[in-house]
Amino acid sequence: MSHTVVSPARIGRSSLGALGVLALALGALQTVVEPALPLLQRELGVSPAEGALVGNALLITGAVLTPVAGKLGDRYGGKRVLMWLMAAVSAGGLLAGFAPNLPVLLLGQILQGAMVGALPLSFILVRKHLTTGASQAAIGVVVALFTGGGMVGTAIAGPIAEALSWHGMFVVPTVVIIAATVVVARLMPHDPPIDAEGGIDWPGAVLLSGALLALMIGLVTVTSGGLSPLAIGAIAVLAAALATGWVAVERKAVSPMVDLRMLAKPVMRNSWVLTLVITVSSGMVVFLLPQLFAVDANGYGFAASTTTIGLFLLPGALAGAFSDSVGGIAARRFGPRAVVIVGAVVTAATMLGLAALHTAAWQLVLAKMLTAVAAGVATTALLASTATAVEAEDTGIATSLLVVTRVIGVALGAQIGGAILAAGGDALTDQPAESAFVLGFAVSGLVAASALLVVRSTKKGIKA
Repeated sequence: MSHTVVSPARIGRSSLGALGVLALALGALQTVVEPALPLLQRELGVSPAEGALVGNALLITGAVLTPVAGKLGDRYGGKRVLMWLMAAVSAGGLLAGFAPNLPVLLLGQILQGAMVGALPLSFILVRKHLTTGASQAAIGVVVALFTGGGMVGTAIAGPIAEALSWHGMFVVPTVVIIAATVVVARLMPHDPPIDAEGGIDWPGAVLLSGALLALMIGLVTVTSGGLSPLAIGAIAVLAAALATGWVAVERKAVSPMVDLRMLAKPVMRNSWVLTLVITVSSGMVVFLLPQLFAVDANGYGFAASTTTIGLFLLPGALAGAFSDSVGGIAARRFGPRAVVIVGAVVTAATMLGLAALHTAAWQLVLAKMLTAVAAGVATTALLASTATAVEAEDTGIATSLLVVTRVIGVALGAQIGGAILAAGGDALTDQPAESAFVLGFAVSGLVAASALLVVRSTKKGIKA
């Protein structure tokens, strides 16, 4: 295996600045959908369950690409692969920006999901071209700007949609992405590929993406009533077959995208189950709150515009960013078990309380903040503790499994929330009934509370 040493001096502030702007724009493009989902559902004439697919399509692509992005960067060069991914993201953003209907918008979102792989590739570039200390600082800046971009996207979605139309929400960040990509291509030095060990698990990637898409589509069709029970059963069988095939491929692959053998270790298995439970509950919150903000104020809604919804969600985004930064510290000081218990109790109590009382906007804003902090601290604590509990050579495998689980959990939770609202729709108003929101909040709270049962039954595996 040969390595070419590149002088740290070859990468300057302009290159890092371009990477930072790119991360900021990517974060914005990823989050413009969250406050605008009710608007998109009205404009496209789709149900909440179908609307949930818009955000989940991006997450599914991200879940599949994240484990392989680093391998692709090592094999072909980080800069080259980053340019490939940005081409896909740019095409997806423009496709979504001019989408005439839901299928085209979903295709655009699927392509945009390639953005999730941009972060590990950015890390590869700064590691290869900077000293250790400088690369750590640069990575922190890129992550912070990506997170900050998410807040920007939440805030600008409404004003852009009102000024230009919902198509502009995708076009404006995409134009910035294209410009930043051009600058990165010109200023960032090429990094030489290395002889990466093992191949790329393309069969595993295809099977996982197919299984997730079939699962999401199945949740939509169950609540839409547009298909016969036989057709719904066929989709369920397809999803199960694809998932089974993925497990079989991962167990036999020389270089699997997700090494499922890690789940044989108690600390890994327990962290995986808890991460999935926490993020499913969190995903339901992420989907349900904007929907309730947008419902006409006929006794239980707020008739909020996309701009207002974005402002209501912004404190929660800030709280979530804060929680991600302190999760590891909390795990080290109090132990992951204590952090998970507190997070589960806070989330369960908040959502069950919201099911009973949701008549004022501040109640929803506060609920979003509390659940964002609880979920962020708990999942980050699990990630940090697992990274230090497994063998050093297994760190990458273990953390990638948990990162993928976080993405899948949020997507699954959002789709479940959409299915509940679609099933509880009011035929007269063509909007979800208040009882559907009550049920959704209660289910989210109960899912979070189930983490306490997992902790109790597996407490030996998640000690500090």
